[in-house]
Amino acid sequence: MPEKIAITRLKLTDFRNYAEASVAFDGRHVVLTGENGAGKTNLMEAVSFLSPGRGLRRAAYGDLPRAHGSGGFTIFADVDGMEGEVKVGTGMTGGEDIASRQLRINGTQAKSMDELLDHVRLLWLTPAMDGLFTGAAGDRRRFLDRLVLSIDPAHGRRASDFERAMRSRNKLLSDGRVDPSWLSGIEQQMASLGIAMMLARHEMLGLLAKLIEETAGGSPFPSATLMLSGFFDGEYHRPAIDLEDDYADMLARGRYRDQAAGRTLEGPHRADLLVRHREKDMEAERCSTGEQKALLVGLILAHARLAANMTGFAPILLLDEIAAHLDEGRRAALFDLIDNLGGQAFMTGTDRAMFSALADRAQFFTVANGAVSE
Repeated sequence: MPEKIAITRLKLTDFRNYAEASVAFDGRHVVLTGENGAGKTNLMEAVSFLSPGRGLRRAAYGDLPRAHGSGGFTIFADVDGMEGEVKVGTGMTGGEDIASRQLRINGTQAKSMDELLDHVRLLWLTPAMDGLFTGAAGDRRRFLDRLVLSIDPAHGRRASDFERAMRSRNKLLSDGRVDPSWLSGIEQQMASLGIAMMLARHEMLGLLAKLIEETAGGSPFPSATLMLSGFFDGEYHRPAIDLEDDYADMLARGRYRDQAAGRTLEGPHRADLLVRHREKDMEAERCSTGEQKALLVGLILAHARLAANMTGFAPILLLDEIAAHLDEGRRAALFDLIDNLGGQAFMTGTDRAMFSALADRAQFFTVANGAVSE
């Protein structure tokens, strides 16, 4: 069994609709119930900031501070994590600088948000993700990269460095500064990072596909067949150095085309995640809304198990309105699957009765008007 990561205390100040809140958890699953708009998802969003990035809503930092509050916000958490007990504090101060947030771990300023991955891994599923299979390719790439990040902490840095290099190249091209030596240096950097990104995605999907194959038929949720498309399709078996050379050449040949387009037209930023319903052998976007939701639940649970197998620690799951459209039998099966992962899960819903099958495996909290009570 993987070891358990658990949040044991969460304290918020001026975050969303919370002026101040402090909640203690005992390591069991956490169920948050209350009316719509009470602040359940806000609290879960605060937990999601214990990972790099902009949280489960991908909100601008300026949207997070409470209205008429200090202008900033703080999130503090006690975590029984991958390197033992740790105190994490993150947030931003009021004022003009709302472009970034700060992070302290055990009171020490962190060099980057990536340090959070040394202590906790998070996966989430929200109603906003229900349209993942029919929406934009960019949403699927972000979803895919978060899956990769949960087992490969270096992936986030590779992706951000690639984006930075690509912006530099686009700027040079848009300014008409087509200096071959300068551009070649940037393109070599993009090639190295871009191929590493592609191979990391492909490796994760291969590991996930193997796990899904081994556990197929043992879940009430459908399983997915996954593949990458749009960038060096079917060439992942070739040596990385050859792929890097080919991508660098591709960028060099495409300079004037990219200059005219105003953007880089080839690269890992153009790839797409293709998903099929395995049992029906059907593209996910052609499945019914209910089948797509069930497919996404099954995919998140499978990846949570993969992350646990790869790291030795079960990730924390954030499952917003997870039971809303499931019948009683499937809800009970879902809770058993979540519990069998061996980690801690945060779940929200409007009706506590929907979570009755969890019984004493969870702590139950009521959320109302920015206050949380057990």
